[in-house]
Amino acid sequence: MGLSVHTNNAALLALQNLNHTSTQLQDVQNRISTGLAVNNAKDNAAVWAIAQGQRADIGSLGAVKSSLDRATSIADVAASAGQSISDLLIQMKANVVAAMDPSIDTASRGALDAAFKSELTQITQIVANANFDGANMLNGSVAQIGFIANANASSTITLSSQNLSLGGAIITIPSTASLSSVALSTAVLTQLTSSISNTNQALGNLGSQAKAISNHNTFVQKLADQLTSGVGNLVDADLAKESAHLQALQVQQQLGTQALSIANQAPQVILSLFK
Repeated sequence: MGLSVHTNNAALLALQNLNHTSTQLQDVQNRISTGLAVNNAKDNAAVWAIAQGQRADIGSLGAVKSSLDRATSIADVAASAGQSISDLLIQMKANVVAAMDPSIDTASRGALDAAFKSELTQITQIVANANFDGANMLNGSVAQIGFIANANASSTITLSSQNLSLGGAIITIPSTASLSSVALSTAVLTQLTSSISNTNQALGNLGSQAKAISNHNTFVQKLADQLTSGVGNLVDADLAKESAHLQALQVQQQLGTQALSIANQAPQVILSLFK
């Protein structure tokens, strides 16, 4: 190949190689700085599209978990209130049985009746205040509440209400109940006995539903973790490998710079021919 001051093929080739090395070096630096082997569609369109779809599902599962967390909180508040009501019913039984004693005087009966009515009022207050985020599962305001259970919101998991209001199907004792006589106390005892049984059954049902929600919430969290891991397998960079590649490219870049410098000096040889 002849020598020319217009065209330096060696320099052009060295420059091409140096530019290629610089491009590779920039790519490696991007992967190291972001931690991602596939950071955008330009890196790998197919893998990036798959990863984006999985990220969308992960985001949706976050909304599912929030819904299930709300369900858990509602169920926990209802269960706590229900437990308090169950304890009150057990306390009330002692007063009712005591009021069935025909030998007690009027003052004692009045005291028992007042305590009994105070406990009835407490039950009403507990039911009215068993709210979480506007939802009350104990006052009969709703039959059930559905919560999203999957990423497409096409499936729900439900929490059914347990109406613990006085005079209802579960607590059959009316708010007007009284222990002012043996006959009335005897009637209240029958209602109280069935109410205790009904309340325990209602709390059992509520607990079973709460357990199912908790289990599903755990599954959703594990699923989100697995999807996150899967996305990482697709797009995460192997930083140990990239570190080794970076060092190799840095050496290539230095050698390429020296090669270009040598190639650029080649036309100087022409001057010696004219001395």
